[in-house]
Amino acid sequence: MDNPIVITIPSHPKYLAVVRAAALLAAEICGMGAAEAEDIKHAVDEACSNVIKYAYKCDCTRKITVKFEDTQKSFQVTIEDTGSKARLEDIKIRELDEVRPGGLGIHFIKKAFHIIAFDKKKRTGNRLLLTRHKNTDEAAISK
Repeated sequence: MDNPIVITIPSHPKYLAVVRAAALLAAEICGMGAAEAEDIKHAVDEACSNVIKYAYKCDCTRKITVKFEDTQKSFQVTIEDTGSKARLEDIKIRELDEVRPGGLGIHFIKKAFHIIAFDKKKRTGNRLLLTRHKNTDEAAISK
C-alpha cells in the first residue's frame, strides 16, 4: 500500500461495520495473516467504539477519522477525534478472570498492536497511534 487509506465516519455505532471492513482489508492488503487481520479488525473496532462512548459521550453527530498505513517495517493505524481528552494511564483494564461484560477493549488492542500511544501534540481531541511491527514473533507483543 503506497498511499495511506483514510476513512471518516459519523460517530454512530452502525458505522463501525465500515471501520471493521476497512481494517480487515487494509491488514490483508499489507500482508497480515488471517488471524492477525482479525485481531487488528477487533482492536480498531474497539478503539473507535471507545471514541463514541468516552470521547464523544455517545454523541452520534461527530466524526472519527481512521488512517491505515503500510511501511516497510510496520502496519500503522491512526484514529482521530475531536472529543474529550484521553490518557492511557487513566484507562482501566479489568482482569481477564473477572467475568462480566465490557472492559476488555485494551486487551484486544494490546493483542493486535506492539505500540499504543496518544499523540500528545494534538491540542484538542485525541490521536491514537497504533503500530504493529512486521516480521515479529507473536509472543513479542506486549500483554
